[in-house]
Amino acid sequence: MDKNKAGIELLQDGKFEEAIKLFNEVINENPKDPVGYINFGHVLSTVGELERAEKFYLRAIELDEHAGAAYYSLGNHYFKVERLEEATEMFEKAVQNGIDSSDAYFMLGLCLMQAEQFRLALPYLQRSVELDEYDVEAGFQYGLCLCQAALYDEAIKQLKKVLELDPEHPDALYNLGVAVAGHMDDPEMALSYFNQALEIQPDHMLAGYGKKMMEKAMENQQ
Repeated sequence: MDKNKAGIELLQDGKFEEAIKLFNEVINENPKDPVGYINFGHVLSTVGELERAEKFYLRAIELDEHAGAAYYSLGNHYFKVERLEEATEMFEKAVQNGIDSSDAYFMLGLCLMQAEQFRLALPYLQRSVELDEYDVEAGFQYGLCLCQAALYDEAIKQLKKVLELDPEHPDALYNLGVAVAGHMDDPEMALSYFNQALEIQPDHMLAGYGKKMMEKAMENQQ
């Protein structure tokens, strides 16, 4: 029996105590194998024991400095506790050590976005979307990052792709309205996007403000 696989299934089923027992056995039987420590860390993180989880991820890295899964897990841990610089470093190391997943690139891009390093974030978010073109959140954050980097033509195209996947995404509609208003100088089209956002989410304050601004701009054009 593959105890690591069995432990993961127990974790997914919410049987945390049984998962902990099994991963403890894995570590005792193979104390030099980082996988058991990574999986034990997952259980501890899931039940909210974040400090203990960090120690297990760090132990996995001590055992194997190329354990990409450990870096990725530690990155998620640091992101969760708002240690963004450390999270960024861990996600970078995860990618460098073989974690070629949409989620890894997305999290790295998201960390850089939160640090307002939009140009640096772009290639990672782009890669995330390339690996999973149906991930709405990754696509939206990529579009938002393009807006923040003032790459409006690309941003408009990307936000429209998000709306093809999720026509009722109020934040995508709002940001599309902002991009159209600022870059294309088209208050009427922008107003349409703001109105759509408000139909979906009537309390969307930014869309409400954008609507008023566009209505005022259109009045001034008359």
